This record gives sequence, C-alpha cells and structure tokens, in this order.
Amino acid sequence: MRAFVAVFPPLELREALARAARDLPVAGDVRWARPENVHITLKFLGDVGEEDLARVAEALGPVGERHDPFEALVSGFGGFPSAGRARILWAGIDEGADRLDTLARDVEDSLEPLGFAPDTRPFRPHLTLGRARRRPVSLGAGTAQPGIRFPIRRMDLVQSLLGGAGAAYSTLAAYALSESGDQGSDGHDDK
Repeated sequence: MRAFVAVFPPLELREALARAARDLPVAGDVRWARPENVHITLKFLGDVGEEDLARVAEALGPVGERHDPFEALVSGFGGFPSAGRARILWAGIDEGADRLDTLARDVEDSLEPLGFAPDTRPFRPHLTLGRARRRPVSLGAGTAQPGIRFPIRRMDLVQSLLGGAGAAYSTLAAYALSESGDQGSDGHDDK
C-alpha cells in the first residue's frame, strides 16, 4: 500500500486555505486538493508491504517522544518549480519550518535502517493546495496570505488510496509529540 508520514493542520485551517487558494490569480487549469487531504509531508514512503508497515509504525513511535509540540505559521502562497510555471500550488511555512525540518530528518533517520532511502531534495515544508492538470500554470501577483498560526501536536502514518476522485487518505497510526521531548523550544537538541 502507498504510505507517507505527515502533519495535518486543524481542519478549519485546511478549509480556509483551500478557499483562499481558489481565489488566487491562476492562469491555467488546476485540480484543487480537498481540504481533508491538505497536509505537510514529512516523508513519502511509496508502496510498503504489510510486514514493512508494521516495522515502520514501530520505528516512528520514539520519534514523537523526542519532539515537543510547537506552532507553525503559514507564510503565503507559491508554486513548484516556480510561480510562473507551477505544477504544484502550495502554502508555505515560515515560523516552525526549522522544527518541521528537524522532525522530518528524525523520521528519515529512523526509517533509513529499514531500507527507506533519504530524500535527496532539500526539505521545504508546505501544504499542497492544487496541481496543474496538463500544463504548468502561472500564479499571478497578489498571492500573499496573512500569517495563520497553527499547532503541531502529532504526526501521522497515512495510507493513500488512489481512485477516480483522487487520493483518499486514512491514518494508520498517530504519534503525539511529547511535552517532554528532547527538542528545546528553539528546535535544537538540548543534549
């Protein structure tokens, strides 16, 4: 089954971002993400067998215990690879990005011994809001979004089922970030 590790902001935030994204000045055809699917991917795992999935779930348990809950701030909208030729439209993360990076690296380090290769691209925390349908789209000026703060209290191991209406996600396991994690309030290891 296809799986990934992610952080899901509160549903109200995801709904507000989805509404705001539909008002963006976009030239081109976009398939918008359903609010319930909007998330920050910490690690995409791809197809994972049932036995490997149990090992992944076990390896992720200690990760949550090593990190304190924290706040993140949505910084604005953009596109990958660029706003002028975007295949993906997203909302970026400003404050909290360093803590998300530390969490993502810990997930990668914990799963690498199980055969999951580290991602070679730099981690850029974002919430995917839409994808270009056929050709890249252009995101026009005036795409600033006022900062929206949200809590990050857990990470999820998620199954992705592809269907005619797009992907449907279901949480296989949730890992609370611990109030007594090893990470200090600045996102750096206190040891």
